[in-house]
Amino acid sequence: MYDNGTTTGARLRMLRKWRKKSLVELAGQAGVSKSFLSMVERGERALDRRSHIAAIARALQVSEADLVGGPHLSHDPVQSGPYAYVPALRVALETNSLTSAATDHARPLPDLLEDVAKVDALTAASDYLAIGRMLPGIIDELHVHIAAPADEQQMRRALEALIEACRFAVTPLKELGHPDLAHLAAVRAAEAGVVLGDPVQQGKADFLRVQTMPREGSWDRTLRAAEQAADRMQPHLAEPGAVPVCGMLTLTAALAAASVHNNAGAAHWLREAADLAKRVSDDMTANWAAFSTTNVGIWNVAIAVERGEVGGAVLDLAGRVREDKALARPSRYVSMMADVGRGLAREKTSRHQAIGWLRRAETAAPQRVRNSPLIRETVAVLLNQQLLAAGGRELRGMAARMGLPH
Repeated sequence: MYDNGTTTGARLRMLRKWRKKSLVELAGQAGVSKSFLSMVERGERALDRRSHIAAIARALQVSEADLVGGPHLSHDPVQSGPYAYVPALRVALETNSLTSAATDHARPLPDLLEDVAKVDALTAASDYLAIGRMLPGIIDELHVHIAAPADEQQMRRALEALIEACRFAVTPLKELGHPDLAHLAAVRAAEAGVVLGDPVQQGKADFLRVQTMPREGSWDRTLRAAEQAADRMQPHLAEPGAVPVCGMLTLTAALAAASVHNNAGAAHWLREAADLAKRVSDDMTANWAAFSTTNVGIWNVAIAVERGEVGGAVLDLAGRVREDKALARPSRYVSMMADVGRGLAREKTSRHQAIGWLRRAETAAPQRVRNSPLIRETVAVLLNQQLLAAGGRELRGMAARMGLPH
């Protein structure tokens, strides 16, 4: 579904009427208030919490994509450009297997490993277009080294690199509206982890599996899977690279707990993550998936926004994150700026500040921000609230780049 115009509120009203549900009935089934649903339908409130989206989609018996729309293709080449490489990623993931490569050509493995490191840097910059140019070929060639390895050591190095390549594919594919391909990348990583038989590599694959689980009515399953994976890592924390992997699993468990309104569970897993972060350097460039004390602080902001925090509370949490540390991994800092903007947008007295945070995020990572369904929804609602005196021009510019009516 390519949807460039309809708002989430309009889609919600259409789907609710299609299912012949009243506002009261749908609100009861989704566990939200009638007034909240009514404001969403009128474009006065953003439907930007993961738990709300999942609950409403489940109650309507539709997918999240049906509810929030997408992919959203605009005339802006920065926003729409990354979509051009989705077909190549699909081919690479669907035509290769660990026992049968789809091509017989591959560069030497050291050259491929250098390219994997380059994609890691591109991921840090949220450069989806450059990732899309490089990643399909890397995935193809790694499968050649796995299916017909020169020796076992080469195969293991290629399998480990494939897990990383799949990790780099997951976030862009999810943001671009292709959760099926993101899940396929996670499945391929899991297959590689099984062959390796290494608990740290299997933990990395578990992280991807949890990240790509369907959300409609399954946040409780996501929580359970993340908790189980984190528990499996506990006996192996002394092994090289294990602590950051376990840390990322605990952060995912915290977000999932917040999404099922288990605030005690979210707080527990955040404490676990903070304790693990003390065991590694607070340098997001040094640890797997940027796990660090600074990253725990960034996730804390995201989890607070998921819990429904607004205004000053969100700003206070963001203020505890050291900007110099966060900027070492720009994609993570952008995530925090966007989350702060979303939190500020929920409160009338702080909406004018939200625009500045969202624009900063867009300037730093335009491809990511312009393709984020949650940010798109916030911008659409802010625009609908007609904040002309406090940034209407900025909002209209962002809306145009996202393909929103403005």
